[in-house]
Amino acid sequence: MNESAQPEPLIRLAAITKSYGQGAAAFQALRGVDLEIAAGEFVAIMGPSGSGKSTVMNILGCLDTPTAGSYRYDGVQVEKLSRNQRALLRRNYLGFVFQGFNLLARTTALENVELPLLYRGEPAAARHAASREALRAVGLKGWEHHTPGELSGGQQQRVAIARAIVTHPTVLLADEPTGNLDTRTSHEIMELITRLNRDRGITVLMVTHEHDIAACAQRTVHFKDGRVERDTANAGSAR
Repeated sequence: MNESAQPEPLIRLAAITKSYGQGAAAFQALRGVDLEIAAGEFVAIMGPSGSGKSTVMNILGCLDTPTAGSYRYDGVQVEKLSRNQRALLRRNYLGFVFQGFNLLARTTALENVELPLLYRGEPAAARHAASREALRAVGLKGWEHHTPGELSGGQQQRVAIARAIVTHPTVLLADEPTGNLDTRTSHEIMELITRLNRDRGITVLMVTHEHDIAACAQRTVHFKDGRVERDTANAGSAR
């Protein structure tokens, strides 16, 4: 065995294409994307509207499938999995954070965080304990019984992050996680995400339009016209 050989990346996209529609009306959202993400990395994805960054995130999150190319997750050929197998991968290994929080309005913070565990069929006592711990980890101990309407935007995003990490995912996919927040709160949320990456080893893939937010990552991958335009290391990002 060659001990100097590099380990296989956690995520590898090779020649990924994605087309919508047919014939003259077809739109090619991705045009041969190659991308590798190592376990434990924090990678920001940037690009103008229509550049393909959201499409590639949907493919990485098993919410969509490529038209052609190879997507390997921890050595598994994802595009060859069935719909149910992709759902299991998504449920067991991936966590999602969205710009709009996506919380249930009439449901408490604790109940919102419990939802992924409810879908897994976890018993109530285990759900409650895990959800309380996730809320504590994001700085919301004592806020378990507040509804979203009783929380600030930053607190709502913390609940959303707690919901994403309550299943102990390997990868956190964050789509504009600070897009609805003011500058101070945005930096608080990025400090939280950075800490989860550093202390828990969660691999983070984050779409953002903001350069100061992208600078929190170790790398920034820039998309343009459905391709990776450049992939650069961020200065001072080592942790």
